[in-house]
Amino acid sequence: MPRTQANLILLFAGAIWGMGFVAQSSAMKAIGPFLFIGLRFALATVVVLPFALREARRTDRPLDKQGLKGLLWIGVILFLGMASQQTGLLTTTVTNSGFLTGLYVVFTPIIAVLFLREMPHVIVWPGALLSLTGIFLLSGGDLLTLSKGDLLTILCAVFWAIQVILIGKFGKRTGRPLALSAIQFAVCAVLALAVALVFEPFDWVAIRVATNEILFAGIFSSGVAFTLQAIAQRHTTSSQAAIFLSSEAFFAALFGALILSERIGFVGYLGCALMLSAMLLVEIVPELRKNKGRAQTERDRKA
Repeated sequence: MPRTQANLILLFAGAIWGMGFVAQSSAMKAIGPFLFIGLRFALATVVVLPFALREARRTDRPLDKQGLKGLLWIGVILFLGMASQQTGLLTTTVTNSGFLTGLYVVFTPIIAVLFLREMPHVIVWPGALLSLTGIFLLSGGDLLTLSKGDLLTILCAVFWAIQVILIGKFGKRTGRPLALSAIQFAVCAVLALAVALVFEPFDWVAIRVATNEILFAGIFSSGVAFTLQAIAQRHTTSSQAAIFLSSEAFFAALFGALILSERIGFVGYLGCALMLSAMLLVEIVPELRKNKGRAQTERDRKA
């Protein structure tokens, strides 16, 4: 798969997450955060599992012990990221949560350099800062005080950065994106439901009230979007993936305007323009340098 196509798929995944942000927030009017996480990822596991089994029958690359261990750890990190984001939404605004979650566009290349010694393309750094600035402006440019929920969401951004890096690493190593998705979903569902059974009430009436949100988050935001992430990240870098996935903030604002009649001011549109500029930078500049290098090689060969 060409890198451009992979990045466009990640952009589509960000669009699905942006559309599901409202559902993720409103579901907690009826049920607890861990029960919602557990149910959505249990549903996502059911959706993806048949495709993962089909993938297993067709592949000649069985999962080794190290690869399986990596996929299990991705599930744990997914649970920690979802738990901190979902509980953070209890005490912070959707605006703040959208901006602070977007911090992973900066955390991802930093963690990749510090722990994996993976130096991203130089354009990723200004691209990440442009994207982060765009998210900040899209959120209204107002984040004066940090609540407990804000701090949890910052922690969530760290976990998302780690998850993006691990998916990039083990997705390429195992070559089993559907198995990766099914395993991470199942691990996240088991951990969340275990916490919910201990600390949250289990009310079937409340679950029925939140059915639409659970269905959308389970099938589309989890089953489809996270699987697209696992497939596409095999063909691009973690740092570039983070920038395209961060488009969820832009799409959250867009669908909020279209569906909920929320208004985006001038500053918000400026933020959207900066995010678009960041995506174009990390997509076009590496290709221009690659083409320039090919042209130089061709001239040297003819000389």
